[in-house]
Amino acid sequence: MLEYRAEIALWALSGVLPLIMLGVWQGSGAAQRAGLTQAQLSHYFVAAFLVRQFTVVWLIHVFEEDTLSGKLSPYLLQPLQPLWRYFAAHLAEQATRVPFVLLMLLGLALLNPSLLWWPSATQLLLAAAAIWSAFILRFLLQTLASMLCFWSERAAALDRLLLIPYLFLSGLVAPLETFPEPVRRLALATPFPAMVDFPARLLCGEPVDVAKGFAVIALWCLVLALPCRWLWCRGIRRYGAMGA
Repeated sequence: MLEYRAEIALWALSGVLPLIMLGVWQGSGAAQRAGLTQAQLSHYFVAAFLVRQFTVVWLIHVFEEDTLSGKLSPYLLQPLQPLWRYFAAHLAEQATRVPFVLLMLLGLALLNPSLLWWPSATQLLLAAAAIWSAFILRFLLQTLASMLCFWSERAAALDRLLLIPYLFLSGLVAPLETFPEPVRRLALATPFPAMVDFPARLLCGEPVDVAKGFAVIALWCLVLALPCRWLWCRGIRRYGAMGA
């Protein structure tokens, strides 16, 4: 159990990329040229850090291992759809992150109190709903990629490929306002900004179209859920492992 908790702490520390980017942007002066104040920049990257912590999805790696080893076989004999089991595991992992995230926020407060702020109750509730929605969207995206495990033994490589547009188009490495207009339009045509930029802007109190943001997430969830269901039904028919 101690080893498991240590692993959770390392996972939480691995999500500090937004805080690293904050240090990069603070020293560059590019934020001012993009029309962002120092406070806006700091609050955005801290909010992106929090969003990142609670939208982590690692489904494809576990699902690939279970399909290759045959662990999926007994799950298929149970009345609960196996994907719900993985979904619940992600929720449990998020709960274990809370104390580590609080400790890191406390460290930020001690180093530089101006990095933190108190969101209003409305901002906090809307941001929590947006983070939860972003997590569901990212879970569906990785579920879609995980379905390839029925046809390939190295489907997890696709997740590493998806990581590149996720990092650069979601708002993790830079606020979308700082992107050139063609790149910004390209980013908004993908689901990635809804996974980080939208909930982060809500949390830090930036002006954002709330209704449009949630509508975009709902639309992308629908777009991803339908092929996920179709690929699951097709994949199960050809799944074969020890004991299946």
